[in-house]
Formats: sequence, C-alpha cells, structure tokens
Amino acid sequence: MTYLMLTGRTVNQGVTVENKTSAEYAAETSTCFMHEFDMMELGLDDRDTVRVTGPCGEVVMRATASPEVEMGTVFVPYGPYANHIVAAGTCSTGMPDFKSHKVEIEPTDEEPKLVHELMEDLGGLAYDR
Repeated sequence: MTYLMLTGRTVNQGVTVENKTSAEYAAETSTCFMHEFDMMELGLDDRDTVRVTGPCGEVVMRATASPEVEMGTVFVPYGPYANHIVAAGTCSTGMPDFKSHKVEIEPTDEEPKLVHELMEDLGGLAYDR
C-alpha cells in the first residue's frame, strides 16, 4: 500500500542521539509510526516488521500504532533508517528533502538491520564488533 511519509525528530531520538550505535537509538529510529486503522488494513500488530520502500531504496522497520499519525501517512524519525530511503540530494539547501515522500509499505518477516549494518550497506567501513 502507498503512504505519505513524513519525518522529523522525536523526544526519544533526541535523548539517544549522542550514542547512535545504542540499541535505544536503533529502536527509536527504526520505528514506522502508523495510524492503527492502516495497520489493521495491512494485518499488522504493534511492533510487527514492515518493508518501507521509498524513492531511493528500502529498509525494514517496526510498525507502531500512533494516535498522532493520520490515516494514509506514516511518520519516521530522522536517522539512518529514513536516510536509507530518501534521496541524498539537497537542492543546495544542505538538508535532504525528508518531507512528503510516497512510500510503499508491506508486511515482512525480516528483522530490521542494526545501524552499523545500514552504514556498511551504504559503503561505510565495517564496524569492529
């Protein structure tokens, strides 16, 4: 199904932003907040995994019901998961366009990748575990 994806900051993301390799940061930024009726339509329970396909790629995230999100839209916190599916170009503004992207969302059995795995996918150096 097609949804309008909006991105922005969350309080929990701000609290964990200083440690971008933490489980807490990954959990917050890998969450796709959706209206509960949209989740019902897709047959999703809270924290089920979904594949989010955007204009420049796809990523697996966890869906969470949110009363603040309108039907037909999803909210994704800024971070490595959102970065994986939006265009990197900035149109000379210095900030990629994180607003109003159409995305496809489908249920999946895959698990979200860890932050360092996403970075490696984009050409970053391998994380020394």
